[in-house]
Amino acid sequence: MRGAAHPSDEVVARARAIRLVTLDVDGVLTDGRIYVDDHGHEFKAYSALDGQGIKMLQRAGIEVAWITGSNAPSVRHRAQHLGVAHVVLGAEHKRPPWERLRAALALAPEACAHVGDDLPDVPLLIACGLGVAVPHAPASVRRRARHVTASAGGRGAVREIAELILAAQGRLDEAEAAHASPPGGA
Repeated sequence: MRGAAHPSDEVVARARAIRLVTLDVDGVLTDGRIYVDDHGHEFKAYSALDGQGIKMLQRAGIEVAWITGSNAPSVRHRAQHLGVAHVVLGAEHKRPPWERLRAALALAPEACAHVGDDLPDVPLLIACGLGVAVPHAPASVRRRARHVTASAGGRGAVREIAELILAAQGRLDEAEAAHASPPGGA
């Protein structure tokens, strides 16, 4: 575990190069709990803070993608609501779809960040330029990450990473100011 609350100089330097952020869903965009009703319908709870962090990244021209083992329809619905164009569902092994996405976007591994919480995320945490784990990830996963968020999955971890990346790139003030006044000025 290399970072919890304050990112190291190395993490900040790596964040400056990020052009693609890939996210796991269960445990990163949610708290990891999966609700299933009596009819077998799956429900997930997402953080509005994380949704705003995704929008901030997108407005800054940083691609956002979700790569998840889940096949739940709610995942695609939430992604569509946030304008996340790159969504890979049912990914038992996440590296192959990540490599295809990287190639399609013509990005080097160093230009990619991944936020994960469990063993299927480890290959991406190692391969990308900025591997990030959430604090409730198992120790074996946290050890392989370059940074561990202070915020838990489903509770602002994605927003925290969005702000870290935008701050490292000198664009956080601009991203926040976009919401400080109504369109067209005051």
